Amino acid sequence: MTDKKIRWGIIGPGSIAKAFRGGLNDSQHGVLAAIATRNPDRPGLQESFPEARIVHGYEALLADKEIDAVYIAVPHTGHAEWAVKAAQAGKHVLVEKPLALSAHEADAVFHAHRKAGTFAGEAFMYRVHPQAAKLIELIQSGVIGEVRMIQSSFGFSMGKFQPEHRLFASALAGGGIMDVGCYPVSMARLIAGAAMGKPFADPVKVSGAATLNAEGTDDWAAAMLSFENGIVAQVSCAVMANLDNVLRIHGSDGRIEVPDFWFANGDRDQGLGRIDIIKGGQTDTFSVAAEPHLYSYEAEAASLAILAGKTEFDAPGMSWNDTLGNLRVLDKWRSDAGIEFSVEKSVNRVHTLDNRPLGANQGIIPKRSIPGLEKQASAVALGFEDFKTFSSGAILLDAFWEKGGNIFDTAFIYGGGYTEKLWGEWQRRSGVREQAALIGKGAHSPLVYPDVIAKQLTQSLDRLQTDYVDIYFMHRDNLDVPVGEFVDAMDAEVKAGRIRGPYGGSNWTKERMDEAIAYARANGKTAPQALSNNFALAEMLDPIWAGCVTAATPDFKEWLIDRQVTNFSWSSQARGFFTDFAGRDKRDNEELVRCWYNDQNFGRRDRAIALGKELGHSPIHIALAYVLAQPFPSVPLIGPRRLIELEDSLKAFEIKLTPEQVRWLEQG
Repeated sequence: MTDKKIRWGIIGPGSIAKAFRGGLNDSQHGVLAAIATRNPDRPGLQESFPEARIVHGYEALLADKEIDAVYIAVPHTGHAEWAVKAAQAGKHVLVEKPLALSAHEADAVFHAHRKAGTFAGEAFMYRVHPQAAKLIELIQSGVIGEVRMIQSSFGFSMGKFQPEHRLFASALAGGGIMDVGCYPVSMARLIAGAAMGKPFADPVKVSGAATLNAEGTDDWAAAMLSFENGIVAQVSCAVMANLDNVLRIHGSDGRIEVPDFWFANGDRDQGLGRIDIIKGGQTDTFSVAAEPHLYSYEAEAASLAILAGKTEFDAPGMSWNDTLGNLRVLDKWRSDAGIEFSVEKSVNRVHTLDNRPLGANQGIIPKRSIPGLEKQASAVALGFEDFKTFSSGAILLDAFWEKGGNIFDTAFIYGGGYTEKLWGEWQRRSGVREQAALIGKGAHSPLVYPDVIAKQLTQSLDRLQTDYVDIYFMHRDNLDVPVGEFVDAMDAEVKAGRIRGPYGGSNWTKERMDEAIAYARANGKTAPQALSNNFALAEMLDPIWAGCVTAATPDFKEWLIDRQVTNFSWSSQARGFFTDFAGRDKRDNEELVRCWYNDQNFGRRDRAIALGKELGHSPIHIALAYVLAQPFPSVPLIGPRRLIELEDSLKAFEIKLTPEQVRWLEQG
């Protein structure tokens, strides 16, 4: 133990901030030093926080050298912004629940604190109260037998709908799910985890519903969570219905009931904690004494974690993965209920997550010339088909752009068209269309016909909010159709200005490309100049999907070198083959085994591991550097879902492989 105290500042002087202030006053290792406000003349402010300096503006608090950590108690919509800004300022943070509006936002917050080496925690006060520890102890003791079902609610009634109130307004991320639904979800995950001997458990299935108001936020809502061990949880919340607010844990031999668990059956000052065990018609009650202020446990736990040099809470506090899992459930619940906050839409989310204009297109990713493309293009292209909302995808798109990336890979079929819509909204909001190099693709199986190209491109351009693509690929080939008919169709789009750079085929053979080039030259057409085939240090042995073609074979590579055709390489890192997910003794991933496992590829993997150790990099960096180091124009497509994955991939640019190293990786 130490006598040192963490000097806390508070952003947002509301009622929850007053509760945290009370907790700090009862903690041993935290002290309130300052409170930031945009209205320093606010009546009663000094009286509510008498021991604190009043700082004018949130930025001023983050710049204050006398502050170690910041408690963020602004409305939900400001949580991620100020948590990221705090990391950039080198400040530790405790963020009121929910830590962010989505798991993607929270992941960006944690990424910022990971880089800064600072603590970031989500303030679910009940998790570090002694009542939670006692509850876990009882579950794991088997006092009610095998846990089978959990019921948990948190709901109250505001009486009447108030569209501008933070609990209703879409612009403030209102509704019950975000404000109070997060509690029963976090508790259900805690109990399911305790039953499995884990800090928490994530459900394998979530199904949610809600009744929405005129703002499109939820007045009351419910969800079902199913866990891998068979536990089922029913969770509910409301801002317009008085629920019973009792946690019930049903086991094979009895049940546990806990009233108002989030306040330990008390209020924001004190709660004694009450746990009822009901078996055979008899009730045994446990009380957990709680003499200090209810929030002192949270203030102390966060302060001690910071003093210990930790970046996250220990269990049962909300670790980073715990917070991410909780928000994924809320994301799915909201999606099922049809809730997207107005503040998350592109028309309103005009800045980056930390609320600043998008930065310049320069960074670690170098630019290069691509045959047939007038503008300079980044050495890697970004694929982003996994995102389902603008607010989630924009985080990655913004980061890629500010790292120097400007090639974006889209296709007519990706996300049922949503990937194109997302990029269209992003480029319009960001004003980057003329600097960006946009890849479009169409005519995927089974609709691989010449007349499909123009029809799908028209729909794609509408979604993309532009009148041209920079690069175009047919997504598949149809050998039953003469290649000249495809060339004619794509050449017509070039002449119409809807394709302004190179075009070609994705998953086309070299023989088919030669035939297409010869036809174009013989008939005065624009010749195809690009491919988008698989190419990686590991040779794809069996197509990942039907109709896929690899260019990683020796003869195809020689063809690329001879023709100097640009290949935009998908699965350029062999889909995890160069990570710990693969190995000679790891055969549980059917795709990895089928597509990549043979002696030649494992030899290449061994050499990538060895060279990585020599250069201070992981084998996945070596694998990407290999694709970048080819003697033909080679542009790998990367598909990170998280900022940490993006930054990890870009470490490949720290490596400059020599031709000798490339040959050694291939042949030994």
